[in-house]
Amino acid sequence: MQNKLFVGNLSFDVVENDLQDLFSQHGAVTEVNLMLDRSTGRSRGFAFVTMATDEAAQTAIGALNGKDFKGRAMTVNVARPREERPGGGGGGGGYRGGGGGRDRGGRGGGGGGYGRRY
Repeated sequence: MQNKLFVGNLSFDVVENDLQDLFSQHGAVTEVNLMLDRSTGRSRGFAFVTMATDEAAQTAIGALNGKDFKGRAMTVNVARPREERPGGGGGGGGYRGGGGGRDRGGRGGGGGGYGRRY
């Protein structure tokens, strides 16, 4: 068991203090990290909450997973380390770039054909 929790499906109006208050009812909270949208400064709908102990984390999961908070059913579970998450963002970007090039060529030719039909 780990004491860092992933909290998902949050309302976009949630602020870190809301999570601090909520999770501290189930044990000591050492850190709250709400992910914010860079352009708007609003919540992106998920956060990471670190509890002081594994026991507090387990208690919080049991009490809060699926609970309605500000109109949405939260997801609360143990956060996975980054290295276990699927990667490939760079490869995906390359693939999309190549696909975009093919699409542009296709649209150009198709557009010309469309114009000739009418």
